Amino acid sequence: MEVSIENSWKTALQDEFNSDYFKELSEFVKTEYSNQIVYPPASKIFAAFDTAPIDQVKVVIIGQDPYHGAGQANGLCFSVADGIAHPPSLKNIFKEIESDLSLPIPESGNLERWAEQGVLLLNAVLTVRQSDAGSHAKKRLGTLYRCRY
Repeated sequence: MEVSIENSWKTALQDEFNSDYFKELSEFVKTEYSNQIVYPPASKIFAAFDTAPIDQVKVVIIGQDPYHGAGQANGLCFSVADGIAHPPSLKNIFKEIESDLSLPIPESGNLERWAEQGVLLLNAVLTVRQSDAGSHAKKRLGTLYRCRY
């Protein structure tokens, strides 16, 4: 399967993309997108990698799985598109930043600006069914944890 992902990550993860488990996982994800409403949009599955090339990563933040509400998931953990209300987890992050650094809570919950500064905003699970938090989480067992990167 040809994976559309930023070149530095594609090179680093090529062995994983060629593995049997990744091929199996890819078929599962394709089937899910064909038969269910799945987030984020397919073109944004690897957004965390596309926005923060491997040689520019300074910080890694790991979330659980994408937001499962309509229009929320944009491929970056804890991030939502402009104009989308801040989910509770993002509100908590912004409250902590406000408390610790005295910075105002931003209007936009879009964290692309963080990613562009070298923050890898990666979910442990990259896809989820609509309104079904954790629905794809069991598919990661035996895969994510054996990844060498």
